[in-house]
Amino acid sequence: MEHLLHSAQYILSFVFVISVIVFVHEFGHYSIAKLCGVKIETFSIGFGPEIWGWNDKSGTRWKIATLPLGGYVKMFGDTNPASVPDSQKIAEFSAAEKKIAFHCKPLWQKAAVVTAGPFSNFIFAIVVLSCFFLYYGKPHSVPEVGSVIRGSAAEAIGMRAGDMIEELDGQKIERFEDLRTIASMNPDTKMKIIYSRKGKKISASITPTLSESHDIFGNKVKVGLLGIASSKVEYEKIRFPRAIFEAFNETYQLSVNTMKAIGQIITGKRDSSELSGILRIGKYSGQAAEQGFSAVLWLMVVLSVNLGLVNLFPIPLLDGGHLLYYAIEALIGQPVAERFQQLGFKFGLAVLIALMLFATFNDLKYFNLF
Repeated sequence: MEHLLHSAQYILSFVFVISVIVFVHEFGHYSIAKLCGVKIETFSIGFGPEIWGWNDKSGTRWKIATLPLGGYVKMFGDTNPASVPDSQKIAEFSAAEKKIAFHCKPLWQKAAVVTAGPFSNFIFAIVVLSCFFLYYGKPHSVPEVGSVIRGSAAEAIGMRAGDMIEELDGQKIERFEDLRTIASMNPDTKMKIIYSRKGKKISASITPTLSESHDIFGNKVKVGLLGIASSKVEYEKIRFPRAIFEAFNETYQLSVNTMKAIGQIITGKRDSSELSGILRIGKYSGQAAEQGFSAVLWLMVVLSVNLGLVNLFPIPLLDGGHLLYYAIEALIGQPVAERFQQLGFKFGLAVLIALMLFATFNDLKYFNLF
């Protein structure tokens, strides 16, 4: 019985976390589309058969579907939830219908509607982080070496307790957390480090050691370590409006590090097994719920930023694929041929299915099911 309750908690946590960030994404599309005068036929959280729903005054069907793995906004003139245009149907539209059809809108409005989804995910991350910093505070510690681990990369270049880190890999270090972030993202990579000792600057080359560490949920992850510890960590409560600036900066750094990690997976520098699927996301959601609301908030920030970034990839079916088509349309002065679009969408679907299967395979290996 206890095991069933534990599993139910993980499932409910996963559904809650995914539903929130999907709603944020789709509401971005919905809100800008409404501003542009587009009729919205369906707003769905999840895919498959409808579990529950209602119609609003404008005729939009708001619904929750069976599979909580995404969502969509179906606009007037779309043939399916992927917003594929129905050219034959659009050609038969009356003047009144064309005014409310998405694909009949000016190019800049269509691009704005598509961009609004990922943009909303970034805005959500900034808002949540701002509230987090205002209420809980932001981890802060001066970049001072508290101790040096024996046999570490830091010891190899002669670092000592009391040294102040000023730069690493060309980036200015203001907090010890900045140092940890850069090192963890660059295992086995030689970098330049500048630190000071009793007012004297020292420059050296250091290579973070590849090691297995644990994330905030206790899961093993491969990271780069310098082998130093900070002297003290505090949570600094930040006032408005600085909290917004810090949240914006944190979201930017998270985006950069995410893209860097993806690049390292593509080039083979980082193990592709780190690509997680829904099974591990479900585990992380459950673990976050066990640790408290602050951990759930942080997980939603990470997943929201990831969803925003992935959707900007120029893959047909994703928002970035639609933006690619609009960019081509702007260059050639006419919409991309429907046949070419259909081929692109089939290719995009194949890519997304392959990535999903690969990520699920990684999850199954992670849980030792092979």
